[in-house]
Amino acid sequence: MKPTLFVLAAGMGSRYGGLKQLDGLGPNGETIMDYSIYDAIKAGFGKVVFVIRKSFEADFNTVVVNKFKNLIDVDIVFQDITDVPEGCSYNPEREKPWGTNHAVLMGKDVIKEPFAVINADDFYGQESFAILADFLRSVEGKQNEYCMVGYHVGNTLSESGSVSRGVCVINENDYLQNVVERTHIEEKGGTIVYLDENGEEVAIPANTPVSMNMWGFTPDYFDYSLEYFKEFLAENGQKLKSEFYIPLAVNNLIVQKRATCKVLDTPSKWFGVTYAEDRPQVVLKINELIRKGIYPNQLFKK
Repeated sequence: MKPTLFVLAAGMGSRYGGLKQLDGLGPNGETIMDYSIYDAIKAGFGKVVFVIRKSFEADFNTVVVNKFKNLIDVDIVFQDITDVPEGCSYNPEREKPWGTNHAVLMGKDVIKEPFAVINADDFYGQESFAILADFLRSVEGKQNEYCMVGYHVGNTLSESGSVSRGVCVINENDYLQNVVERTHIEEKGGTIVYLDENGEEVAIPANTPVSMNMWGFTPDYFDYSLEYFKEFLAENGQKLKSEFYIPLAVNNLIVQKRATCKVLDTPSKWFGVTYAEDRPQVVLKINELIRKGIYPNQLFKK
């Protein structure tokens, strides 16, 4: 059975503004998602599932899904703040969605095979999809063996400002031990630095692995996520801005020794529209990849 690609596309870009998932960046209006789907098909994924907000279903189908619905199986699921387990409650004044791992939970009824999770608005690169697909094929029929694609922090910086990244702590066998959020990461004088808790600059090697929210799971992950989400709501349901993130659930599983998470090294360079000013650079980078023959000028023929 081929693995499934699960695309988190329910968010709005707070810094960039608008539905950046639907922003055409390629020469024929291709979105970053289009390149991810192209790479996933090439790597051997058999289905793509999108989690979106119900409010932009029509636009999403028109702009995104119609391009490749004849090339790969497609499912759409919806994330809504009201979708909580029976018996759980939350603050009725809350407006903020529950976060990335809540979005992942929305796929539990349509995904029955090993699956990858990616952000809709991140460009991950062909090598990363190939590496991830190989891992997912290797864990078919297994449980509790997950993975995360670890990008070199030097390959994930923005030219328009500092970034925050989840820095991976791994053991000698490349298994994830923890993800530590670091902020204000940028290159200064040829050295990459971040600000620690005291506001001091700390140097970090360019090849340090960081999480860009590219994960691989087997379907048992849904049961764990539901369990942890119930615990999360019991502790945080009345808060207005708390979020149930993927690293929170994965870290719990690692600490409790219920699952492992292999960090897969990738040579790919990540890029995305973190800031509005990033957009021209992303367009240039995509055109350069087309010039090199990595992508065709038009991804999906009409």
